[in-house]
Amino acid sequence: MISCPIGLFPRQEAEIETLTRSINQARGAAQKAPYAQSLIEAVDILLACESFSPDSADCLFCRNFSELRRKTAALVVQAGQLDQRRRA
Repeated sequence: MISCPIGLFPRQEAEIETLTRSINQARGAAQKAPYAQSLIEAVDILLACESFSPDSADCLFCRNFSELRRKTAALVVQAGQLDQRRRA
């Protein structure tokens, strides 16, 4: 578990876990995309943390994990957009 000195990570992690479950339960890319967009917004809060310290392993883990989650969610959003265009 990431130990966040300001408690931001655990607060956001709860929302991120809920959104991740929603993405995994949605049937198609178009249905997953809104949850993925919300996940991007939740992760962006972590990436914008003003208390980030490059000397803290916990901060670095949080940042790297958040960047990976953001990239993955962005791919889901793109897939949803492609799915909607294909259906139109």
